[in-house]
Amino acid sequence: MTKKAIVIRGDGTGPELISCTMRIIDAVSPNNIEFIECDAGAEYWEKNKGSSLIPSDTMDLLENSDACLKGPTVTPTIPGSPRSVAVTLRQKFDLYANVRPIKSLSKDDSDSIEMLCIREGTEGMYSGLGFQIDKDTAITIRKITRSSCTRIAKFAFQSASERNWKTVVPIHKANILRETDDIFLDEVNNISEQYPDIAIEDYFIDNMAQQLYKNPERFHNKVLLSTNLFMDIISEEASALIGSIGNVYSANIGDDYAMFEPAHGSSPKYKGQDKINPTATVLSAAWMLQYLGDNKSGNDIFEATERVISEGKNVTYDLGGSSKTSEMTSAIIKYL
Repeated sequence: MTKKAIVIRGDGTGPELISCTMRIIDAVSPNNIEFIECDAGAEYWEKNKGSSLIPSDTMDLLENSDACLKGPTVTPTIPGSPRSVAVTLRQKFDLYANVRPIKSLSKDDSDSIEMLCIREGTEGMYSGLGFQIDKDTAITIRKITRSSCTRIAKFAFQSASERNWKTVVPIHKANILRETDDIFLDEVNNISEQYPDIAIEDYFIDNMAQQLYKNPERFHNKVLLSTNLFMDIISEEASALIGSIGNVYSANIGDDYAMFEPAHGSSPKYKGQDKINPTATVLSAAWMLQYLGDNKSGNDIFEATERVISEGKNVTYDLGGSSKTSEMTSAIIKYL
């Protein structure tokens, strides 16, 4: 049975990253997967306006697909503009687990580090609940539900178990955000009882930010877990541990659907310069192929990309090289 994958080109450097990624996908010729490219994001919205950054025909395609690869998109900050493409899709398809693997990709194993950042993706400070009391005062609501905490905690412990890792690190501010983070920690502790071989090592968000920078090896082979905003920040900080956020791929996973995307933004200042590191987009696509059942193609792309980065000869500026996006793409294809 043929599966359908929607590919959103995105904004800024998104279209060229997607173009290079599709070259790599073509090189492995995935079995029984149909790819459909379409538009969404700020550049579409600025031309067409409307109530969403996602065109209705793109949404129709998404609703009738098995997965999505999203190029980086811009979220306008002007008053009254629509919410982001990612938040819209996370909430529409209930993609509650935002997952960002942090893994060193180099020849030197002595400094290697690997961790998994898991972020609840549907509520918290990104719930879209807020209002302005008067011209001087506005309130944003941090919505935390027990059911969402239960399922994201279960996802984190299961992820640790599958990797044979022994620790889950819940990150919170329960000494201040008592009502919401008490629920979060309560459910983490409840789920932990189902995984007696996995320890809990919790951190306050401010201490975590400092320890991750000062003692990153402390979190090697551990699952970091937090609510929406906290893990958005921590996973971004963690990306610096592996040299570049350009290497960080991610997935937004629900029970029946998944969206894959690079963790970085659209870098509009580099648009059209053939300069951006394609790794995050390429590996997001490889992960999507695995999700859709083509493990061989996905694994081959991971191995080829890691080999190119490890060799360091055909890499972009952020990885210490001078290659163009297209040249790094060609180097990956050579190993396929």
